[in-house]
Amino acid sequence: MFEFGAFAIVVAVFAIVVLFLGVKTVPQGYGYTVERWGKFVRTLDPGLHIIIPFVDKIGFKKNMMEQVLDIEKQDVISRDNAMVSVDGVLYYQIDDAAKSSYEVNRLEYAITNLGLTNIRTVLGSMDLDEMLSKRDEINAELLRVIDAATNPWGVKVTRVEIKDIQPPQDLVESMARQMKAERDKRAQILEAEGFKQAEILKAEGQKQAVVLDAEGRREAAFRNAEARERQAQAEAKATKDVSQAISEGDINAVNYFVAMRYVESLEKIGVANNSKIVFMPLDASGVIGAIGGVGELIKDAGKGKGAEK
Repeated sequence: MFEFGAFAIVVAVFAIVVLFLGVKTVPQGYGYTVERWGKFVRTLDPGLHIIIPFVDKIGFKKNMMEQVLDIEKQDVISRDNAMVSVDGVLYYQIDDAAKSSYEVNRLEYAITNLGLTNIRTVLGSMDLDEMLSKRDEINAELLRVIDAATNPWGVKVTRVEIKDIQPPQDLVESMARQMKAERDKRAQILEAEGFKQAEILKAEGQKQAVVLDAEGRREAAFRNAEARERQAQAEAKATKDVSQAISEGDINAVNYFVAMRYVESLEKIGVANNSKIVFMPLDASGVIGAIGGVGELIKDAGKGKGAEK
């Protein structure tokens, strides 16, 4: 009875061991390789799996999630012989657990060294100005080269970023002076262009003012000439009307015409700026009388013409 009990215990322990060795659970984000008699046979994806105890065993447990590697700082000589310190960061993800396990030894070390060597190669083919101004192009070129080199290892490089490009201190100071000189140059150019534009606008304004003044004077002269012409026409018409009135014996028209001329002459003398004293005729009534006499003569002339008729 005791021997049977011991045997049952041994069988139960064996069953537990077999179950422990045959059932495998792979967590999410990982991939396990299975080896049979030391040879790779398959890859276990996340989930519950059964393998043959004592025949199969788990070879490598690979993290299939995206991972990051720091590319340590190193000195790089540019194409124009400038020494700079460069470091970066690299993101990768294992696509094939078997290739990453059996195609390369020390995967992270291999990827890191690929990053170091390719950074030296890519940056060493550029001038310093290109290094500092074409960061995106450098990252894209490094990604293309490193991804192609790691593809046989079952690895996909997703991103490569240059963190810092640090030139020597004396070169930084020279670049700062150069930048300041460039900014001063641009400031002087902008100031000169502003002065030039201001002078051009000022000259254009003066030109426009002269043109407008000439047009104004021309318009004024035209209107003055037109006014004089109208006045001459009016005077000619008035003279004609008076002549016609005289010929017809209209004494009042003659008196009115002479009196208006006399009053206009007195008004011009009175408003003259250089004349403070108004000279009046010694005998104004004589002038009026003369006007009346002229009127009588014209009247007689009119009667004579009437008698002849």
